[in-house]
Amino acid sequence: MTPNWTSQTIWTGDNLNIMRGMNSDCVDLIYLDPPFNSQANYAAPIGSQAAGAEFKDTWTLSDVDTEWINLVEAKHPALRRVLLAASTSSDKSYLVYMAVRLLEMRRILKTDGSIYLHCDDSMQHWLRVLMEVIFSKSRFQNVVIWKRIGNHNDGGKFGRTADQILFYGSRIRRKEVRIPLLDKNVFSKYRHEDNRGKYRTGDLTGPGTSDGEAGYSWRNWNPTDIGRCWSVPRTGEYAAWIEKNLIPGYRSESGILARLDMLDKAGLIVFTSNGTPEIKHYLSANPGQVPPDVWTDIPPVNSQSRERTGYPTQKPLALLDRIIRASSNEGDMILDPFCGCATACIAAEALQRQWAGINISPKAAELVKLRMDRELGMLHDGIHRTDIPRRTDLGKLPRYNSEPNRQALYGQQAGNCAGCATHFKARHLEVDHIVARNKGGTDHLDNLQLLCGSCNRIKGDRGMEYLRVKLQL
Repeated sequence: MTPNWTSQTIWTGDNLNIMRGMNSDCVDLIYLDPPFNSQANYAAPIGSQAAGAEFKDTWTLSDVDTEWINLVEAKHPALRRVLLAASTSSDKSYLVYMAVRLLEMRRILKTDGSIYLHCDDSMQHWLRVLMEVIFSKSRFQNVVIWKRIGNHNDGGKFGRTADQILFYGSRIRRKEVRIPLLDKNVFSKYRHEDNRGKYRTGDLTGPGTSDGEAGYSWRNWNPTDIGRCWSVPRTGEYAAWIEKNLIPGYRSESGILARLDMLDKAGLIVFTSNGTPEIKHYLSANPGQVPPDVWTDIPPVNSQSRERTGYPTQKPLALLDRIIRASSNEGDMILDPFCGCATACIAAEALQRQWAGINISPKAAELVKLRMDRELGMLHDGIHRTDIPRRTDLGKLPRYNSEPNRQALYGQQAGNCAGCATHFKARHLEVDHIVARNKGGTDHLDNLQLLCGSCNRIKGDRGMEYLRVKLQL
């Protein structure tokens, strides 16, 4: 599905309402760095580029729309069980806040898309459960540990130096995320050198024996004698490097012994003291290793960094560069629903991706413009919006108060008003939006209910929590 917005769009507003207005199945990668429930408040220093950006990371049930709880309890029983298990009201309110937003992210993320949720150990265990329920355990790929600060004393416990990034979705694009080999690995493994450079030697055989060509003798040496068979590279990165740099057409040769002859002629085979042939693997052909799930090579944004804005929880561009390279292609749509100082947006632009960001503070839109010019050397010609996008993926829906909708809802509610629970004849009930249109609600049947005339007048365009409070007075 095509996004119903233009690339380089920054929204100011509640990301829940804005995401409700986004088309389903239209985003390739979501990165979010939400509040952590750290029981702290954050503000950018006065005089910094991000001055004015601040947020509260202390949660109580008064911060949560009651209707979010009602939505989870009514339509998502597995999530309800997670909320019931929360040990404190602060944890529960935070999880409700995150759950309703993650549900929207699942809807707008493509089926082959990926999501990275940045958190710390304050709520990582709970967020992992939410992600398992919402995105499915089968979609889990990694918990990435990012070492964000140097060692320090945390008083009575091991120093807390790392964040966690929960990664769900498709497997990474391995060729796009490589880190150089450590000097100690080069020294220990690439111990030989010729006119092409440093190299290590590797086996040309695989386990088991063969009655076919893989079991034939070559240069008076037969792998069958040691209970093995030939395994001469024809696929993979090294075979591609050989064909590109040394032996044109190498991978098109299907004959095992013929490929051995080609490798030998090109000087790629050496013989051990007992006559065993081995293949040379050159250091220049090694693109580096795929990062492990512990990232210690990306430092935080320091006080002298060009990219520093003063935003209290700013993440380094290198971190987002790795994530975006790993899980998207050029032209893909990237969404950061808590874009803060817009690092994900800047990284996406630099990597020629499409992108959109959402933040409750207008400071994010200002920082995008500033950082585009300063860090990428380009003027930002994107869009700053405060409205809610209108979905274009629902097809032709009947009017929300059409007779078919009324009849379907009457059956679902057994003729009872969704507010006061009084039974009425169908003609005395009115069709109402559960999530108001001005908060991203659609005319889809799942977002409709029947209220009696009195309840509908009391509620107006407010949420159901307002109606329930009024009915209790």
